[in-house]
Amino acid sequence: MSSPAAGEDQEKILDKPWDHSPITVYIDDSNTPLHYSTTYYEQIEKALAYWENGGNGNLEYSPVFEVIDSEDADIRIRWVENLENVEGAPSGVAGYAKPSISGDRFEEVDIVLEVGNYQGRGWRQYGDATMFTIAKHELGHALGLGHSNDRGDIMYPEYELRDNVNPILLSKYGPILRVAGLVALVVLIFLGISWQYSRRKRKKLEDKYFK
Repeated sequence: MSSPAAGEDQEKILDKPWDHSPITVYIDDSNTPLHYSTTYYEQIEKALAYWENGGNGNLEYSPVFEVIDSEDADIRIRWVENLENVEGAPSGVAGYAKPSISGDRFEEVDIVLEVGNYQGRGWRQYGDATMFTIAKHELGHALGLGHSNDRGDIMYPEYELRDNVNPILLSKYGPILRVAGLVALVVLIFLGISWQYSRRKRKKLEDKYFK
């Protein structure tokens, strides 16, 4: 995603919200909602790496994270089934970051991400790409960034669904789909070889009888 030059169209909560490094992170993958996918954990790790590698270019420091197995971490991340239903959030809110601020520093930040939302008449689970986008945005808040006016910036306050693939179904039926794809490939190769053989045979007959 493109991003503006540092400071352009970018709100700041705090310029340097953490007074230590590394910033510890707890990812709660045990108390999870019904439609949680284990692949979401990886999206958090990728989002952490995104900000460690510079993110959208608007941080005035280089964050270093350490994932720990303790709720005493600086940043605590958890999932809920749907923020609108579970916590009464406004429609369309996919996640939030709630910092505890003391002076000009964060003491801790709680990040809550939903695993799906209502699209049209039905509820729809987020795919991994959407979860990755939401995680990057909320971690940006946990690092002191506010919202951006640039639609191309990860800190723009609206998101788009990035994929339509249900990660739970993908993990369940992925091996079957891969085998089916391999079988289809073999059939196509066989048909291609058969067509070439038939074409050569027909050519020989034509050369023999229609000179």
